[in-house]
Amino acid sequence: MPKRTPSPLFAPFLATALACIGAIPSAALSPAPFPVERLGAAAAGHTDSAASLEAALIADWHAAVDGILERDSGKSAAFVMDKGEHALRIRGWLGLNAKRTIDVQYFIWSTDNVGRLALAGLLQAADRGVHVRILVDDLMLEKPYGLLLAMDAHPDVEIRVYNANNTLGVGFWKRLWTALTSFRSMNQRMHQKTFLVDDKAAVVGGRNMADEYYDFDPEFNFRDRDVLLAGPVVEQIRDGFSEHWNSPLSVPVSRILAKETAALKAPAIDSIGQELLARWNDTTHFSPEMKQGILEVPRRVPDLLHDMDLCDARYIHDVPGKNDGTQGLGGGGVLTSALAAILDSAKQEVLIQSPYLILDPKALELLGSLVKRGVKVRISTNSAANSDNHYAVSGYQKQRERILAAGIEVRELKPHPQHQTRILQRYAQFGEHPPIIVLHAKTAVIDRRILVVGTYNLDPRSQNLNTEAAVAMPSAKLALEAATAIEEDMKPENSWDAKSGEGDLALSWWQRFKLWLWRLVPMEPIL
Repeated sequence: MPKRTPSPLFAPFLATALACIGAIPSAALSPAPFPVERLGAAAAGHTDSAASLEAALIADWHAAVDGILERDSGKSAAFVMDKGEHALRIRGWLGLNAKRTIDVQYFIWSTDNVGRLALAGLLQAADRGVHVRILVDDLMLEKPYGLLLAMDAHPDVEIRVYNANNTLGVGFWKRLWTALTSFRSMNQRMHQKTFLVDDKAAVVGGRNMADEYYDFDPEFNFRDRDVLLAGPVVEQIRDGFSEHWNSPLSVPVSRILAKETAALKAPAIDSIGQELLARWNDTTHFSPEMKQGILEVPRRVPDLLHDMDLCDARYIHDVPGKNDGTQGLGGGGVLTSALAAILDSAKQEVLIQSPYLILDPKALELLGSLVKRGVKVRISTNSAANSDNHYAVSGYQKQRERILAAGIEVRELKPHPQHQTRILQRYAQFGEHPPIIVLHAKTAVIDRRILVVGTYNLDPRSQNLNTEAAVAMPSAKLALEAATAIEEDMKPENSWDAKSGEGDLALSWWQRFKLWLWRLVPMEPIL
């Protein structure tokens, strides 16, 4: 199993439990202060560092998008991205070519290489006069928080934090009190991942902003999926972003860290900004091959547009807060109901890919009823040997026999599947010790005619707690492409049959013992 910090799915519960026995000192959970003073237009002086990339803005992608949409007025264009490096290049190209606005919404935004490079790209866009809005969930924010404040100080950058009750500006005792008195609120997170440029094109799917989502982590990388979109569906994505941006749950970072913001000094802002922009030219962080790949995307635009399919795509998203909270850790949501209806429409086959597989009674009943109607239901998920979330694995193991008994076929991805040399574009650069492959894609294919890609996991947390989003695309072309990729993942050389238990046996006795201990804890509602 990949080594990670405590899972975001279980961190609030774990922190509370440890706090109750005095195992976590306050210093370990309190954010370090950053001496900062808010600055206005003086923060926008980074154009020199970006000058070399300005010349690369060679493609009028607005006109290119309009051209493909003219083929069938009223439909949206969609292109599925399975490979991490490709997905990063497309995001980079869109950011470099933004003209008016960039709106981004993420659950995780790390301060690793990819996270900082993404911030550098947004800073460059802001220096060109593009208005940038960043909405990020509070739970997984990483220090130093001064990085956020320095970005927010730019006159064309706004940063808001969703449901800031766990990390940002929250000390140990406040966190403990919130966990004891507002447990649902602490666990209600914003799980969407959207990247919206000029209200013209958008990327929606499972990838956050961190190395492991784009094939750049030396220890493990995610097998993920998202979609590049243009056309009417982008308006729906814009409206979904605006609803969350304007929610009372989304608070400006400068208000949360008011003292630190008031102390923000111009030299500190400039230093952080220059450090970010310097990464574009630092080959230790950003290889020449990757930079060149982003800059060459315009040359590939004709092929990209040819591969996009036109369909009546629909963006479905939860409302801020997920539900009214009157049912405690239950309650469902807009996307939960919509996905249930889409799955229930299946006539022949349902093919699902989800990193976590914990079904509550209603979900298991729905999939079981499909099997009884003669619908073939197959699920691709992680094994115990490669999952990044051992709490979720313990929940899956507790009900695996019931899932299989319902007639559902389950395959568990191996840590080093045979096709890793193809799905990991930078495989050769990892040498003799390639990273573990961890499934993170959230996808459903219904009857090879409807494709759904988004952020929704098959677990109670996505069902009842986290705000989620997905794009439903009635497209036989896209559905077939995704089904082919998922079935490749499920082949015997890439995945174990869940009935065999081989994924469990691949663990050490100590890892199996820890999973057994976690299975004793009744934590399914927050998995």
